[in-house]
Amino acid sequence: MSKESFFSSSIGRKIAVSLTGIFLITFLLVHVGLNATILLNDGGETFNAGAHFMAYNWLIRVMEVGLFAGFILHIVLTLMLYFQNRTKRPVAYAKVDAKENSRWYSRSMALLGSLLLIFLVIHINQFWSDKLVHVYINGEQQIDAYTMVIEALRNPINLVIYIGAFIALSYHLLHGFPSAFQTLGWNHKKYTPIIKKLGVIYSVFVPGLFCIIALAIYFEFVQ
Repeated sequence: MSKESFFSSSIGRKIAVSLTGIFLITFLLVHVGLNATILLNDGGETFNAGAHFMAYNWLIRVMEVGLFAGFILHIVLTLMLYFQNRTKRPVAYAKVDAKENSRWYSRSMALLGSLLLIFLVIHINQFWSDKLVHVYINGEQQIDAYTMVIEALRNPINLVIYIGAFIALSYHLLHGFPSAFQTLGWNHKKYTPIIKKLGVIYSVFVPGLFCIIALAIYFEFVQ
């Protein structure tokens, strides 16, 4: 199957969404782990050290390009699948009540994905300013990433945006986590229930920890 036919087929798109989804699930663990060092309340020393390593390590820089591409590909393909399904089935089956057969967030993946895409644009705009990109490229000075995060999340508007995004992320993961493995054929009556339970734990823990960090910064529990 060619690349063009792979991404133009429904099966190919679903597989790509699943693979990029698992990749992003792994990234979120790393991201929340780094952010959680803010809770050490050490003036950002540990957080800045981690951010500095990621900013000036060429391998990490290359991986971040792939990460960004993975984000965009995942969201775009998810929306394409949604509209493809809507086109093939313009009229819902009269005898099937979707509310009785699926959770609302399972039926709202396109909406949740769109909200996360908007948040991603806002997040990149805040933390990839011209000054920050200049520092990344030229390496002329160390980035005080800690101060950037503190200033951003002390703003009540930013706090509301971030908390809303983390809630949307949680619901997106509740469906997306087990679906990613199911699409790849990892179905087993012994292991599937374990994957679903891990999915619920992950979907609550990771976005929840992001929320705790944001709230701790806003209410000045960390300095």
